[in-house]
Amino acid sequence: MIEKTYQPSDIENRMSRVWEEAGAFKAGQPERREAEPFTIVIPPPNVTGSLHMGHALNNTLQDVLCRFERMRGRDVLWQPGTDHAGIATQMVVERQLAERKEPGRRDMGRGRFLERVWQWKAESGGVIVNQLKRLGASCDWSRERFTMDEGLSRAVAKVFVELHRAGLIYKDKRLVNWDPKLLTAISDLEVNQVEVKGSLWHLRYPVEGKNFDPSDPSTYVVVATTRPETMLGDTAVAVHPDNEKLEHLIDCNVVLPLVGRIIPVIGDDYADPEKGTGAVKITPAHDFNDFEVGKRHRLPQISVLDREGRLTLSNNEDFLRGLPAGALILAEEFDGLDRFAARKAIVARLEEFGFLDKIEPHAHTVPHGDRSGVVIEPYLTDQWYVDAKELARPAMSAVRSGETTFVPKNWEKTYFEWMENIQPWCISRQLWWGHQIPAWYGPDGKVFVAETEEEAIGHALGFYVEQGVITVEQGAEMASDPAKRDGFITRDEDVLDTWFSSALWPFSTLGWPDETPELKRYYPTSVLVTGFDIIFFWIARMMMMGIYFMKEAPFATVYIHALVRDEKGAKMSKSRGNVIDPLHLVDKYGADALRFTLAAMAVQGRDIKLSPQRVEGYRNFATKLWNACRFAEMNDCVVPAQFDPTAATETLNRWIVHETARATCEVTEAIESSRFNDAAGTVYRFVWNVYCDWYLELAKPVILGEDGPAKSETRAMVAWARDEILKLLHPFMPFITEELWAVTSARKQLLTLTEWPNKVDLTLKQRTLIAAADPFAGPEPVTDLLEPYFRDDAAEAEIGWVVDLVTAIRSVRAEMNIPPATLASLVLAGASAESRVRAQRWSDVIKRMSRLADISFADQAPAGAVQLLIRGEVAALPLKGIVDVAAQRTRLEKEIAKADADIDRVESKLADQNFVANAPEEIVEDEKEKREAAVARKAKFVEALERLKAAE
Repeated sequence: MIEKTYQPSDIENRMSRVWEEAGAFKAGQPERREAEPFTIVIPPPNVTGSLHMGHALNNTLQDVLCRFERMRGRDVLWQPGTDHAGIATQMVVERQLAERKEPGRRDMGRGRFLERVWQWKAESGGVIVNQLKRLGASCDWSRERFTMDEGLSRAVAKVFVELHRAGLIYKDKRLVNWDPKLLTAISDLEVNQVEVKGSLWHLRYPVEGKNFDPSDPSTYVVVATTRPETMLGDTAVAVHPDNEKLEHLIDCNVVLPLVGRIIPVIGDDYADPEKGTGAVKITPAHDFNDFEVGKRHRLPQISVLDREGRLTLSNNEDFLRGLPAGALILAEEFDGLDRFAARKAIVARLEEFGFLDKIEPHAHTVPHGDRSGVVIEPYLTDQWYVDAKELARPAMSAVRSGETTFVPKNWEKTYFEWMENIQPWCISRQLWWGHQIPAWYGPDGKVFVAETEEEAIGHALGFYVEQGVITVEQGAEMASDPAKRDGFITRDEDVLDTWFSSALWPFSTLGWPDETPELKRYYPTSVLVTGFDIIFFWIARMMMMGIYFMKEAPFATVYIHALVRDEKGAKMSKSRGNVIDPLHLVDKYGADALRFTLAAMAVQGRDIKLSPQRVEGYRNFATKLWNACRFAEMNDCVVPAQFDPTAATETLNRWIVHETARATCEVTEAIESSRFNDAAGTVYRFVWNVYCDWYLELAKPVILGEDGPAKSETRAMVAWARDEILKLLHPFMPFITEELWAVTSARKQLLTLTEWPNKVDLTLKQRTLIAAADPFAGPEPVTDLLEPYFRDDAAEAEIGWVVDLVTAIRSVRAEMNIPPATLASLVLAGASAESRVRAQRWSDVIKRMSRLADISFADQAPAGAVQLLIRGEVAALPLKGIVDVAAQRTRLEKEIAKADADIDRVESKLADQNFVANAPEEIVEDEKEKREAAVARKAKFVEALERLKAAE
């Protein structure tokens, strides 16, 4: 029995247990052994993470697809798991140690520290998994994976070794994003660009051979910089070759202030003649652009900062090389200073010696570590790299050929832009938590890359015996006695970038490198659902690795969803204080309401503006469904055995079958096309408007009337349509639909495993007839024999006419402010015979639902009546004595004028280029939406006014 009040929390807890106990989401069920597989891999959330709105959207859309395909009979594997999240996890545990006043990471050593991390992971990690279950994610939780599981770690080692053997992984000295607090390289994704109000220092670099005179511009060139502390590492000044003002300096030399090093003036397009002074300092070891300029001109790379962001000069061979006598004394003054303290000291010295031309206020973006919050340094260091350019070629070809398709398609352009300009991928991190790089170093620094230490030792012994470093006897002893080779080789301390293991996710989770049955069945996957921000960091790398190792792209379709913003369109952030916690909404309104909201607003290519009021609205939708099902139950509406909806005789009942088939068609096609908002919108309108507002209302007189065939058929049809609704709605609102499915009849099969409404509703009777005609007809030939969807145009014409008529009358009453208690008259002008019959048959219903006193017929519409066009025929509402036409006309004209004023105000703003260029994106979009709303409002009032004029 359905409870009186809909309580989401009770239902959701209970249904979660039911699904889990039934193993409802397990892939590879015996009965689906021959079914076509459908595979999705979850974008693995960080093991440190908790559910945010992006997760909620992403996993809702994945779950819609999985539940939809599972109901369509496919063997669905939604592969779950979590990512070890190197930096984030290490920070959590280090913070915990500090809070408990326990020894730090370096004090306890690598082994003990990693034990503590694994302990934390076992006790507290993976909170997000339970939160995803609360959301209703129908993953095969029995197959949950972790990126540092033994099997996945073996896959990582094998990939590293094979790519190294192929020359696609190598070690190189390049600039990286360096976090001076965490003391590690980080990826671009872990860098936040923060706009700060800083300064632009204009410095005078003396021209070689001229007596420097601050008052004589011919004796120096001015360069501008936001980072004067890095000038000590300058190795050139660049001028654009077409810079008429400064081109005479190209191929000359200047003297580096304070240091005295002679550095060249080079011609390079990187120097913008219109920006600053036109001359720029080139510091290859401290700027990514300068690094590329340095490579083009083969400039020295002089790093003047250490790992912690302090100046390192007195023992820096690169810095000291070629310095004139006396320069070291000044260098020692700055040695060891923190970079920002050094900045102040260096600027003071530059000013003292006349090298400071001026200082200007300057707003610019500065990279900050998203975890540490400190300013990131471009840092020159030895790291491991992947030759991403080589791996990118087949990954681009797969998209160009259509093997993998992006939805929306415009994201393919972004994918190609990134891939075509791809740089070597830095994969090493100076952390302890993660996949330790499978590389070992011999006594002379020789590198041995292998999947295991035993293999590395074998390679090293063979190499050093061959080189004569150790004897054959020593090699044999070491091979047989581990104690004698202790310290012979040492493992690289670094770990791999988290994205390296994530790149293998589609096949490592299926058991690769072993040739498992799961790998054969479920790879390649069907679709990937993810955000645009990791197209490069994750999608592109999965494409590269999947094609290289599996010879097939890892997924056929990539669906890119947009951002979830606040209700004003602003990006959610803690600093803005506008973050909406999805779990808070789940607690307040239920998971189903949140899921439906996100799906209904997931328009392809458009960000979601989320407001709690919208979620509350869909909670009301769930309540509407709940009450409709209670109405059916209270009136003994059940589906009899062998019930055939297509055999109904009552026009109203044939109409609801027609409308149900149409809704099924539209929802199915929309989900197949990843138009989640259209699918949700269709089922919403069908449930609320068609079924609840029209069908149940029109059926009530029959259900509450005398017993008989019409009443029996209508009761059965109310229950049948309800069941079809529960099926269509289940992918979006799984909890409430599963509950209602269970309590409305004694069903043994779960809704989540029930068959999706077929395009052809083949009833038992129809199957029997077709089988008798052709006993060899299989499912596909049967489908071909019938129309793809049930249709009854006659029923739709009749009931649709009633619906359209009542809807139009209600609209006019609302437009003209006619009070509900005022009963109007309706005149059907020149009505056809069919319309006359319909009006008489449905007279009581039309009068009740439209608040009419009577319905009459005439050859023409009477004067002073509002005319409505209903399916090509005129229906008229006389307004005399009901509406003050003059007053209504004045009101509508005022509303139109007000709408015009709103449109003009917005268009004036949008025509202002300064406003569009400088206002935040969400403000501009908000103004555009205001204009659209005002235009729509005006159109509505204009239409009402035209009707009113026609009635005068």
